[in-house]
Amino acid sequence: MPTHNDIYLTTEEAAAYLKLKERKLYDLATSGAVPCSKVTGKWLFPRAALDRWIEAGLARPDGFLAEAPPPIIGGSHDMLLEWAVRTSATGLAMLPEGSERGLERLARNEVVAAAIHLHDADHDEGSNDRAMASAPALHDAVLIAFARREQGLVLAPGNPLAIHGLDDVARVRATIGQRQKGAGAQLLLEALLRRAGVPPDALSLAPVPYPTGQDLAHAIRSGDIDCGIAARSVASMHGLAFVPLLWERVDLALRRRWYFEPPMQGFLAVLSSPAFRHQAEVFGGYDLADTGRVRLNR
Repeated sequence: MPTHNDIYLTTEEAAAYLKLKERKLYDLATSGAVPCSKVTGKWLFPRAALDRWIEAGLARPDGFLAEAPPPIIGGSHDMLLEWAVRTSATGLAMLPEGSERGLERLARNEVVAAAIHLHDADHDEGSNDRAMASAPALHDAVLIAFARREQGLVLAPGNPLAIHGLDDVARVRATIGQRQKGAGAQLLLEALLRRAGVPPDALSLAPVPYPTGQDLAHAIRSGDIDCGIAARSVASMHGLAFVPLLWERVDLALRRRWYFEPPMQGFLAVLSSPAFRHQAEVFGGYDLADTGRVRLNR
């Protein structure tokens, strides 16, 4: 998590960061030529704003355009997101590899956006914001609210092992499916185990990770595993039992310049449609109160 000093730089720190003399920076600040703010008589310089200021002044050859990433939404898989992408008919595709992997690809310009639902030690709904704010390569990114969704334990129909929490999973030695490293559901599992004081070695873990909630559901239906963490929509669409654990935010991270391009605008238009809200009700376990809102603008 970034500290205060990571976000706001003093005149001395900003001069060193920009490789300018302090006097020159002071002149720029007093003339309003550089992003800054005066607080109790001292100049403070937002580091992210300085990055954007530098980027805006880059010399570019005539006709230069930033290379467009492929029309792919990476990151986490979500059934409602998949439906929206398909319905938008904008040529967008999905590459569900997990939240952290999605952000890595976004930073390398390998995807146009990344769906994320991160969980860290603070175990609150600010994890997505903190991850974005602390990623230097994503200084020009925005975070758009997609939906809040209910996450929990997905189990065989009828919940034959009478599992009501992770302590029960450990007690009855139920085989629980994991997700790949860096996936939001895996980060959630690890955070919940720490919170409950359940050591990972107390669980009977499946040897192979399952890339998406639907893969997990298929494994439960076939009897390969007993349970796993996924969204309520996964359980309802596959006829599985569900034990709710919490609500989480799913957000879309993308660079500002691609927000206004036709594929993303076409996709975002779907999020405000009655059909989208109806589909969320069909799947179940979604809260769309903030859908489409800009949650973070770096």
